[in-house]
Amino acid sequence: MVTTRPVALVTGASAGIGRAFAIALAARGYDLVLVARDEERLGALAQRLQADHGAAGEVLVADLTDPEATARVAERVRDGARPVELLVNNAGFSTPKSFAGSELAEQQAQLDVLVRAVLVLSHAAVPVMVARGHGAIITVSSVAGFIHGGSYSAAKAWATTFSLSLATELEGTGVRVLVLCPGFVRTEFHQRMGLKQEGPDWAWLDADRLVADCLADLAAGRSLSIPSRRYRALTTLARHAPIRAVQRIGRIRMRMRAKAAR
Repeated sequence: MVTTRPVALVTGASAGIGRAFAIALAARGYDLVLVARDEERLGALAQRLQADHGAAGEVLVADLTDPEATARVAERVRDGARPVELLVNNAGFSTPKSFAGSELAEQQAQLDVLVRAVLVLSHAAVPVMVARGHGAIITVSSVAGFIHGGSYSAAKAWATTFSLSLATELEGTGVRVLVLCPGFVRTEFHQRMGLKQEGPDWAWLDADRLVADCLADLAAGRSLSIPSRRYRALTTLARHAPIRAVQRIGRIRMRMRAKAAR
């Protein structure tokens, strides 16, 4: 008997939160389209998903700073022959430099991944999902989007507002949209920027637990997932505090980043 597993497409799937999403979704009965730049890592992950969960892992190598590569991923999202039931916009990176101390190309590349790719892939997904009457989009944003902490925070603020707006727009269509706003997560994210650990140990989250909680929030119909009480308290403060207090938090955050970069 042939069974058809739903398909999830995960960007930034080779490591960190994206890898955790891929493993968790395979365990929940999904086949995966794995998107990232590292073909070797993606291939190894696909083999693991097949061996551990019987999940097919389609490898799609793409650098989302490249508009043509992003367009290829968008075409896969739109492919009606192998429909994507769940899109996870997870790919991301941050430059450790200040805005004034970075090259425009670095800032543009960050914007391309954190904003443009999310916009393009979501726009590819929404019409086909609405036409089918079901589907879901998860976008990984950050609690940084609630504070004033440089261009990374600004990009994440866009991702959060965009996702919540889209969730409202798509009410009643059968398509769910959720934005995940984690804080510090134990992944390779900081190592790839050449940073030491920022913040105290208690502030760091486990990627597998983060993903499990996010998927539970999606199943419960929520449009915003903020992991842990400590980060929910921080975002509540940031959303309701006077702007000067929020700017102060942002200054502290930027000093922590500068210290970790030494």
